[in-house]
Amino acid sequence: MSEFTQSNPSPVRASLPRKRRAASAFRTPKEAKHYWILLVTLLLLGLLSTYGLLVYNNPVPVTSPSFVPVVERRMVAIVAMLIAAVCQSLATVSFQSITNNRIITPSLLGFEALYSTIHTSTIFFLGAAAFVNFSGVDSFLYQVAAMVLMCLILYGWLLSGKYGNLQILLLIGIIMGTGLGSVSAFMRRLLAPSEFDLLQTRLFASVNNADAAYFPIAIPIVVVVAFLLLAHARRLNLLAMGKEVSTSLGSRHKAGVIYTLVLVSILMAISTALVGPLTFYGFLVATLTYQAAQTYDHRYVFPMAFAIAFVIITGAYFIMNHVFHAQGVVSIIIELVGGILFLIVVLRRGSL
Repeated sequence: MSEFTQSNPSPVRASLPRKRRAASAFRTPKEAKHYWILLVTLLLLGLLSTYGLLVYNNPVPVTSPSFVPVVERRMVAIVAMLIAAVCQSLATVSFQSITNNRIITPSLLGFEALYSTIHTSTIFFLGAAAFVNFSGVDSFLYQVAAMVLMCLILYGWLLSGKYGNLQILLLIGIIMGTGLGSVSAFMRRLLAPSEFDLLQTRLFASVNNADAAYFPIAIPIVVVVAFLLLAHARRLNLLAMGKEVSTSLGSRHKAGVIYTLVLVSILMAISTALVGPLTFYGFLVATLTYQAAQTYDHRYVFPMAFAIAFVIITGAYFIMNHVFHAQGVVSIIIELVGGILFLIVVLRRGSL
């Protein structure tokens, strides 16, 4: 009788519907709904700020033939903001995922220090005339190539060795950045006042530094690298768990880390060469993204990071330009807010 009962389940138990189990990037449907509402809201705010930057306070009336050239000139700044938002958001989130640390930023690899050294050495050794002429597509490609090459040498040397790890890579990057910064500071002290003022205008991050001639090169590269990172999102979910866990799940951790670092270095090099150094902008974006997107899945974290980055940079430029009439201090304000947030996070956590 017992054998018959075990082999033939009761009709009541057989008729009960089975619960479908499915893994989701969000813990509850409410979190998923909150994510999409917030993402759409941020994108609309970014578009609203963009429209304000293009049309608001335009000295030329819409019916005038000069209205379109003015909008086109402002559109160059908008495209530069868009590129910087994509580069900084995707690069910072990816870098923090592979290092498993939400405080450090790709700036620790020395991009800003190398950017400063390139421009300072140009005006120091070649003079102000050569520095002014150091522009155009050739100089842009030279700066991007120098930054990416420096990072590739670091990756190949430090991560391919027997004792190579990310901690040593970050330490070497900090030391090189500090050394290059000291050399740049020494050369700036020996410059004439006029040369120093000319150099400072280039070292401050600003979308006005961007040239429309850079876009045919920068935009395709950024689009391709962003697509590769989005396609790499599922693997980043594993890499963010650490070396032991990702390796046990069948992921090649070192190859994934090097691949991600190469893409991060390209994005950071383009952003720095295009608009200048933005040390804490990416950290500010990433920190707000982790609070807004309550998920581990990079397929959802990346869009939220971009939306927040675009709202921050376009909103900051709109407020500072049209409310406070202080165009030159936008990057300083962003860096100040990002630096204060960095200190708050460090003090709350108590460690790096």
